[in-house]
Amino acid sequence: MASQAFSGLLEAIDRGAFPKTRKWLWRGLYNILSRRWRDDDWRFMNYGFLPPAPGIPLEQEDEADRPFIGLYAQAVAGLPMKGARVLEIGSGRGGGARYIARYCEPDSVIGLDYSPATVALARRLNRDTPRLAFEVGDAEKLPFADGAFDVVINIESSHCYGDVAAFAREAARVLAPGGWFSFADMRGRATLPLLRQQLAVPGLVLRGETDLSQGVITALDAAEQRKRARIGKIRFMRGFISEFAGSQGSILYRELSEGGVVYLAQRYRKEDDFRELPPPTISDAPKA
Repeated sequence: MASQAFSGLLEAIDRGAFPKTRKWLWRGLYNILSRRWRDDDWRFMNYGFLPPAPGIPLEQEDEADRPFIGLYAQAVAGLPMKGARVLEIGSGRGGGARYIARYCEPDSVIGLDYSPATVALARRLNRDTPRLAFEVGDAEKLPFADGAFDVVINIESSHCYGDVAAFAREAARVLAPGGWFSFADMRGRATLPLLRQQLAVPGLVLRGETDLSQGVITALDAAEQRKRARIGKIRFMRGFISEFAGSQGSILYRELSEGGVVYLAQRYRKEDDFRELPPPTISDAPKA
């Protein structure tokens, strides 16, 4: 039953069905998870990414979260992060924003999330981190001024939105000229052209695209035992949460492994002189 429910949810996301209802349901789910799954050492809700090359240096206290931090490390690698004003849209429990604040020397990091319970939890879990704040807000209607940020990051969150194109327009609006928008999320392979179209808004020029799927599978494998131990403590919706977490044997794990679902990363730069570029093909490595 849990697998059927999650399969139906994935199909609805790919079809773009019932956008407003879907957005409301995701918000309710994350509110429930944040109220019931309050472990102080669990700051991430993403599926993670582990590259084939040697990983980034981390302090010992962060080693357990390496599979999840990997998604953020690839998102900001090579970007001008020092002294930057950073916004993460869909910041969840705050682990990714915390990593950026602690390791990338930004001027400030704001994490924004649609779920009030999740924002409250992120504030508690990350209250010891300087230059980091969390706010409640809608990705499709950002509560920030034009040009307020130098870097905007969005990791594994856009599948929850009712209007992805509106989100992309908002990301472009709040970016300063020359700023960077770093995006990563999963979609069914057949719907990738639609996703590219939704993200291709005036003001943003695509500078790179990468298929992260294999590294995501590696991260899921690395985190399997830890996640299984936590899921085993849950008394409600255990089957659905196992599917939601991408555990081995889940529909999403199988689809990623077989290529039906692709975990895509893209980078855009905001330029004053915008011109439309043709959509690139997916590659296994970042493009310059």
